[in-house]
Amino acid sequence: MAPPVLGLHHVTATVDDAQADLDFCVETLALRLVKKTVNFDNHHVYHFYYGNEIGTPGTIWTTFPYKGRGVPVGTKGAGQVVVTSFSVPSASLGFWKTRLRERGVPLRDVEPRFGEDIVEVRDPSGLMFELVGANDSRQPWSGGGIGDESAVRGLHSVTIAVRSPQETLALMKGLLGFEIVDETDGRIRVAANGSGPGHTIDVLHDPDLPHGVNGLGTVHHVAMAVADADEQLRLRAELIRYGARVTEVRDRCYFQSIYFREPGGVLFELATVQPGFTVDEDVSSLGRSLKLPPWEEPYRAEIEPGLAPVTCR
Repeated sequence: MAPPVLGLHHVTATVDDAQADLDFCVETLALRLVKKTVNFDNHHVYHFYYGNEIGTPGTIWTTFPYKGRGVPVGTKGAGQVVVTSFSVPSASLGFWKTRLRERGVPLRDVEPRFGEDIVEVRDPSGLMFELVGANDSRQPWSGGGIGDESAVRGLHSVTIAVRSPQETLALMKGLLGFEIVDETDGRIRVAANGSGPGHTIDVLHDPDLPHGVNGLGTVHHVAMAVADADEQLRLRAELIRYGARVTEVRDRCYFQSIYFREPGGVLFELATVQPGFTVDEDVSSLGRSLKLPPWEEPYRAEIEPGLAPVTCR
């Protein structure tokens, strides 16, 4: 029997400038822009999806660029994803440090964690990333100008911050199928459907953590992959019985989603694997044109002029 959660699906953040975000993710990290669409809850704002060639769940990083929309800078803290980690080959960390320094990207080495070397990186919006040297057999995007020996494989993990871990862990273990796989002072690593890159979440806990405030430069939510719509509905019913406030199923065109906050306040999403990003574009042309959900297509002539002009190779 398959576990409830198959692994990470994607991570979504609120960023500042759309072009700066594209430049960082595509030009610096060499991720593929697999979808250029709009925030389905606010069509005045882009929603960019980055990942491997087809945006396989577990490789996807997504952003809402809110520059000029009155959104203040956020504060990182309890109740948030505070770090998003990407997996790269262990031998490539030297390459990445050189590349990032040449581009003026703030970075620093941090202490190895759970046997893996790490470089901490800050993006133009102030988001915190890590490049983690890992044994990861996933095929990277080969069109980003970086060889397979160095390219980003996908999401490695996320770090969520909570004041107390007990109830968070109880939900993740009891309903979502996570297991504790490692632990160090103030940090508990849990994993679902395996413990390799793309399957783990670090629970950072400290009773004195300030509460996070969402805004520019903060992660909005982390999504976990579930097999299909039936499993999603089953988990939704389980979460409601547990006492969580869960949204209705929302059609995101490329997957279906439900959202809820775990006991520590972090916004979780459970997203289906299908239908994927090729449902409205060929693989060769992913991310090249603005794709709107069917219910927004009649308003394209009004929507497009209100979006910031951007260019992406």
